[in-house]
Amino acid sequence: MVKILEGLRIVEGSAFVAAPLAGMTLAQMGADVIRFDRIRGGLDNGRWPVTDKGRSLFWAGLNKGKRSLAVDMTTPRGQEIVTRLICEPGEGKGIFLTNLRVRGWMDYPALKARRQDLIMMSVTGDRSGGPQVDYTVNPAVGFPMATGPEGSTEPVGHVLPAWDCITGQQAALGILAAERHRRLTGNGQLVELALKDMALAMLGNLGIIGEVTVNGYDRPKMGNSLYGAYAQDFVCKGGGRIVVVALTQRQWDNLKAVTHTQEAFEELAVELGVNLNREGARFEHRHAITAVLKPFFDSRRVEEFEATFTERSVTWARYRTFAQAVREDPDISTDNPMFSKLEHPGIGTYLTPGNPIAFSDAERIAPVRAPGLGENTDEILSGIGYSDGEIASLHDDLIVAGPR
Repeated sequence: MVKILEGLRIVEGSAFVAAPLAGMTLAQMGADVIRFDRIRGGLDNGRWPVTDKGRSLFWAGLNKGKRSLAVDMTTPRGQEIVTRLICEPGEGKGIFLTNLRVRGWMDYPALKARRQDLIMMSVTGDRSGGPQVDYTVNPAVGFPMATGPEGSTEPVGHVLPAWDCITGQQAALGILAAERHRRLTGNGQLVELALKDMALAMLGNLGIIGEVTVNGYDRPKMGNSLYGAYAQDFVCKGGGRIVVVALTQRQWDNLKAVTHTQEAFEELAVELGVNLNREGARFEHRHAITAVLKPFFDSRRVEEFEATFTERSVTWARYRTFAQAVREDPDISTDNPMFSKLEHPGIGTYLTPGNPIAFSDAERIAPVRAPGLGENTDEILSGIGYSDGEIASLHDDLIVAGPR
């Protein structure tokens, strides 16, 4: 078995979520990903969540499997180190991933002058290079105004930085596509991906732009309902909260069977004059459907029906806090081959995810902890041709940092 991206090297200059996620995704499939940062750390070196001693769990999560170089890029010698690293000759090298505002010596024309077939993936805020983050893009494209309790008017932001997550995956895909193109043609290129464009693309891909333009419909808030089909949350006896989903015919039939509501729904369909086997009809009459199902959940604790729901393939889930999910979900355990118990120096040992993709003919790499800032400085410098004496001089002159 082989690591599926073995032999590929990416140099990463990044911060926050999208670009670090792209690099980590490639690292977890076997690529050699080298992240460079300022000697005192990048913008996300201490980002929350942090431990009680101030160690960033965010850094530990998004930099797994990488190597770290700490370098003073304000100096000509530091700039030469980064340039040499990015542009080093060799197959599978010459790939640069960044979301930094690069200028001058680190922009695409300057680096391409050192390596003509350079691949540079640049993640930006918007297509003009303006500063955007997930929490500005999301309200700008409309999702908070369609999120929240039905009938409310206040915008509801999301906790998950969804556009960052999607952009990170697309950036990794873009790098692999450009690297394949280079192998076929010998040509490198600048690849640009804007966070806002990613959100706008999904706005169109999900049919929302068409819905506004063609139907003249501006989707309102619908609580925890599923737009266009049936899903609803219920508070059960004892206070447990669950959600059930009936998107497909099978899901709808299974839900009716386990709640013993087949006859009630046949009567409801006649009363309404609709076919509730149509998912759109289930959405349009979701409140009436909920009224039929509510007595079942009002009179039962979750523990009384969860085994039956699982056995009968009902599509449902408990609502959990993060802590409850970590404690209770068997998929968040070493029973799931994606996870391993991993020691993170200065933080502790905890369950850590590796690559979620399983390949049939390539090794699933166990997660590797994130490096400490500058942990790999000397080996990286040695790998690009610096002698021991030169490396010692760079340390003495505070051009680089890391354990000696």
